[in-house]
Amino acid sequence: MKKTHLLTATLAAALVVTGVTGVADAQNGLRGKMRERMAQRLQAKRAEEERPIDLQTILPGARKLTAAYGADPAQVLDVYLPPNLPRDAPVIIMVHGGAWKIGDKANTGSVENKLRRWLPRGYVFVSVNYRMLPQAMAYAQAQDVAAALRWTQSHAADWGASDRKIILMGHSAGAHLVALLSSRPDMVGKPWAGTVVLDSAAMKISATMAGRHPKFYDEAFGSDPAGWAQASPMDRWTPSAVPMFLVCSTKRPDKPCDDARAFQAMAGRAGVPMPVLPRALTHADINRTLGLPGDYTDAVDGFIRTRAGL
Repeated sequence: MKKTHLLTATLAAALVVTGVTGVADAQNGLRGKMRERMAQRLQAKRAEEERPIDLQTILPGARKLTAAYGADPAQVLDVYLPPNLPRDAPVIIMVHGGAWKIGDKANTGSVENKLRRWLPRGYVFVSVNYRMLPQAMAYAQAQDVAAALRWTQSHAADWGASDRKIILMGHSAGAHLVALLSSRPDMVGKPWAGTVVLDSAAMKISATMAGRHPKFYDEAFGSDPAGWAQASPMDRWTPSAVPMFLVCSTKRPDKPCDDARAFQAMAGRAGVPMPVLPRALTHADINRTLGLPGDYTDAVDGFIRTRAGL
């Protein structure tokens, strides 16, 4: 009787172990499939971002020039020119995002729909590359963008464009960089017309670094509170800042609209308007869909036209 009970218990234990192993194998298989699907999605997204843009389908006769604004190989920019440039044409300078460590001036999500919107309307469109992590931290990246802006100001007349009608625009990490320059335009020297900040969650770096934050923020801003303040748009802002228009995603869990409204309130206390446009779009779509027909693009375009005196 005891042997029978022992055999039954042994068989039961074996079945349990086999079942657990089977469940574990199934879970591992599911995780493997999820990783594979994620890798496929990332690969497809990368392929789309790197897809060459057919400029002639956007505007026949348009041209693209590539130029260096500094000595480093990363300090280059693309200049897109419409075929019939109006006198004193406005200029948009785009600064891509990518966690201060990835991205490129030719990424479709950063330039394609914007070219479709503004190039046929007689704008010059400039897209900027800059040094990234680990070569350069965020403040040094802002200095690169400042150099690219100065280069554009000095060459605008070569294209028949106006150095007074320049709009600076950036997304994500690029949005932080353009907001920082706009808060401290002395980093550039000569002022520009206005700045469009597309979904930055890095407006007050001191507060961001004091709380929970992604690890790459430590790479971008370091551990020195003085460095945090130096690279912080809200900490550097004064009423002499270049006017900004802030767009923020209401779908992000880190709530960039809270930072945008806090920045707006701070400027408002000094009597300086700072429009904020919340959008029910993902972080990527805040960038990618700008330029498509609709009220979002119209709102940004309204700010650009007003600031450029159009």
